[in-house]
Amino acid sequence: MAIRRERAEDATINLTPMIDVVFLLIIFFMVGSKFSEAESRINVNVPSVGDLRSMTRVPDERVVVVANDGSLTLDETPVTIAELSETLRNQHANYPALKVAVRGDGESSFQQVAEVLHAVRSSGVQQVGLSAKSTRR
Repeated sequence: MAIRRERAEDATINLTPMIDVVFLLIIFFMVGSKFSEAESRINVNVPSVGDLRSMTRVPDERVVVVANDGSLTLDETPVTIAELSETLRNQHANYPALKVAVRGDGESSFQQVAEVLHAVRSSGVQQVGLSAKSTRR
């Protein structure tokens, strides 16, 4: 009788389960590890909140008219120089970019217009315009 030798299979090791276990161990140690305090204490400059102001629209240019009789009007409302200065000071506190136009009548004296300009500038308004009505026809 002839003895038949069975072919021996090549013995191999299946590495897939071992690789899976190694990856699971790596993930476990990464999740469970404590990071150093140097990484957790990073200085960050957070932006701060500035001055809070109202969200209303900035008023249009205020118009001061010096009439030839010496009377003053602020946006067609009669005012005195003291009232004008106080009103513009309060509005300039709320709206720093306030604009004022001073209109002089062609018949009025320049001294009156100069006093109004001084009152406007002393109230803190930086943007002042000047116009005059011509008396020529």
